Amino acid sequence: MPPEAAATPIAPGRVLLGAEIIARRVEELGAEIAVAYQGRELTVVALYNGAVFFAADLLRHLPGAVRFEALCVASYEGTGSTGTIRFRQEPLPDLAGRDVLLVDDILDTGQTLRAVCQRLQAETAPATLRTAVLLHKQRATAAGLRADWTGFEIGDEFVIGYGLDFNGLYRNLPYIALAK
Repeated sequence: MPPEAAATPIAPGRVLLGAEIIARRVEELGAEIAVAYQGRELTVVALYNGAVFFAADLLRHLPGAVRFEALCVASYEGTGSTGTIRFRQEPLPDLAGRDVLLVDDILDTGQTLRAVCQRLQAETAPATLRTAVLLHKQRATAAGLRADWTGFEIGDEFVIGYGLDFNGLYRNLPYIALAK
């Protein structure tokens, strides 16, 4: 066992959302998004690393012409947001004139989603920019920010699994659990 794993103070606790429940909701979101973009080419931009699991499953439910991009940003250390959004990828993908769906794993404070949307609008000029998040914490997000599509509303608890992590660990869990 690697030394950092042995020292990890967080482990999966009670399962909040099981794999079957997640799969069913992602399929429903895919159907809703497919209707919204029917007959149009869509570019899905996933915020890497956390949203890749959600985005991959969501893409499987989007028919037609879909492009995929990943954008690497970071705002968390341990169990909390640092308040600083770090873009780890330059240049940004070419989104000029495209219909873009920005996909993230969790809408918590809203700072990351807001910063990414503002930067994409300013620097890449998409035709449209909408958002989908797997989870939205039931707490005040920055200026009431809401995603266009939300998988689940959850309480203000730290969760892991299905792409969500603690210091890079537990993304691989097929369910979402409370961290203990």
